[in-house]
Amino acid sequence: MKAIIHKGEAGMSGVSYGEITAKELGSGEVRITLKSAGLNHRDLFVLHRHKSTEPALIIGSDGAGIVAEIGEGVSGLQVGDEVIINPGLGWKDNSDAPPNGFEIVGFPYNGTFSESIVIPAENAAAKPSFLSWEEAGVLSLAGLTAYRALFTRGKVQSGMKVFIPGIGGGVATFLLQFALAAGAEVYVSSRSVEKNAKAMELGATGAFDSNEDWKEALGDTKMDLVIESVGAATFNQSMEVLRPGGTLVIFGSSTGDEVKFNLRNFFYGQHNLLGSTMGSAEEYKEMLSLVEKHQIKPVMDQTYALEQYEEAFARLEKAEQVGKIAFRIS
Repeated sequence: MKAIIHKGEAGMSGVSYGEITAKELGSGEVRITLKSAGLNHRDLFVLHRHKSTEPALIIGSDGAGIVAEIGEGVSGLQVGDEVIINPGLGWKDNSDAPPNGFEIVGFPYNGTFSESIVIPAENAAAKPSFLSWEEAGVLSLAGLTAYRALFTRGKVQSGMKVFIPGIGGGVATFLLQFALAAGAEVYVSSRSVEKNAKAMELGATGAFDSNEDWKEALGDTKMDLVIESVGAATFNQSMEVLRPGGTLVIFGSSTGDEVKFNLRNFFYGQHNLLGSTMGSAEEYKEMLSLVEKHQIKPVMDQTYALEQYEEAFARLEKAEQVGKIAFRIS
């Protein structure tokens, strides 16, 4: 089958589009003919985590398609079912942290940038009927990450003031949509005029240039909750815009992992600092219910064929996208 494969050198130099042998179907598994897949920043990290000494890897964590084959012992699914893939492997129930052995489709196991994929049957969920194939194919990883950060960790409530630095990417746009669905008042920042404008179009209360003084831009408005993924470049500014007793949830660190901050201001402010990662199968079901209830559609950027992977990856790496980048497969 055709797939985007990583082998050999780290980074994009080790990526190619070509033929690879499809995995045999095992007990409790299903084979899905993929119609679409979604590109995530995780796919860029995998290109450096996957070692040259390891077998060729099909990358990609998000996808949607049609059940083509069912393994022994599988119930509740039929050939022809339209499904969306939960990329989390081995994290069933909501818990404080993922259990030992938790993995994500696309590394260390083969992923979704291919014509088909074999996954545990429990990782196939019914595709929301109101979503196109491309919309369904980009939902899972970013949507689940946003859901856990916002609801499970951040405990968002109607009327809360929520701030999302660095609006524009997949998780950030889902955070905006989910927070609005929860009845929160949402503020965002970006260096991009286009991304800020899109956020206002989606319903944000305020948007400003990330290069501005944040306290000045927000005035007397203090945040109940900040969802942070930028990292070192914005961490202290995120802390400064919290109200006393407010919460900062971190799920990424794109500008650096290490920060220095004032502990006295932190404990005098009674702030809460929480980490978050993707999420459990229980939260995945809750996320899909939220999406269905509010008919939330992913913000779509551009769609590419698999063989156009270089163009798609370059757009993601340069952070040019507004929303999600998709691959159309069949």
